[in-house]
Amino acid sequence: MSALFTPLALRGVTLPNRIALAPMCQYSAGPDGLPTDWHRVHLGSRAVGGAGLIITEATAVVPEGRISPQDTGLWSGAHVDAWRPITAFVADQGAVPAVQLAHAGFKASTYRPWAGRRGGVPDAEGGWTPVGPGGEPFLPGYRRPTALDEAGIGTVVEAFAVAAERALDAGFGAVEIHAAHGYLLHEFLSPLTNRRTDRYGSDRAGRMRLTLEVARAVRAAVGDSVPVLTRISATDWVDGGWTVEDSVVLAGELAATGVDLVDASSGGASAGASIPIGPGYQVPLAARIRRETGVPTGAVGLIVEPEQAEQIVADGEADLVLLGRELLRDPYWPRRAATKLAATPHWPHQYARAF
Repeated sequence: MSALFTPLALRGVTLPNRIALAPMCQYSAGPDGLPTDWHRVHLGSRAVGGAGLIITEATAVVPEGRISPQDTGLWSGAHVDAWRPITAFVADQGAVPAVQLAHAGFKASTYRPWAGRRGGVPDAEGGWTPVGPGGEPFLPGYRRPTALDEAGIGTVVEAFAVAAERALDAGFGAVEIHAAHGYLLHEFLSPLTNRRTDRYGSDRAGRMRLTLEVARAVRAAVGDSVPVLTRISATDWVDGGWTVEDSVVLAGELAATGVDLVDASSGGASAGASIPIGPGYQVPLAARIRRETGVPTGAVGLIVEPEQAEQIVADGEADLVLLGRELLRDPYWPRRAATKLAATPHWPHQYARAF
């Protein structure tokens, strides 16, 4: 039997296989962060294509937590109503809909990639003042953030918890906390971006505090039966930055708060990082975290061939394989992979005539 097509039980939810749609920003939300028909088709087609877990793009817990004005959110009842038909369709296809809850920190209020401009969006064009662990912008041209005080940090933690409650109301079956790619929680984790001297900085324990507080709050908000995942940047790829050794410690602490799986990505805290990009380049990060902590992991990053994905799961390097760009190119990759790996490709009845 194919390891890639064995079910994966996470608390009260069972994924039909070990293939997930990785969260990827679409920059196509309507006014005030509401998902649109684009999201219904984008996420729904990957569910039809056979991925067992469908994770939304980074979905902001507060308006100022959006990367761009065109990002999705989950900070009001209107967002709950807008997400419901999307999650219902995904679930009807046999997949588990999951939301990635996020706060962009000092990378917020930026133009979407095809805007023709880069950097910070001014107030006159729908932008806002971002927040972060300190007052320095990520790059020249980005907006200067306001440094969060402890009251502001508490507001962020509460926003994640409330958004997690809304996620369940919206029909999501799992929640992922975004603590990677140079966004707010990663900004607090990395010594490259967190130079605070209070209890949310100073040392590794202090820098991990916010992420762990969010994880505990989200777990309490969703109850015992809902899976909670956390995406981390397992290394900054920069000397003096966050390391895989740090991630091993963080993974153990996250598991203690009730996180069920660590989704191991990397990078994002430094524009000057030298990243050794190649097929499966981040898989060793997931493998090491899993091996040294026993915490289930997800592997992501240039995983494109069915045999490659099969080997990752079969060898115990990760429990879940997340596909990003490959599923953009081919929504039906999981169905084709099942055929190639001699698993049973359960095509929808509407498409059965093609085979």
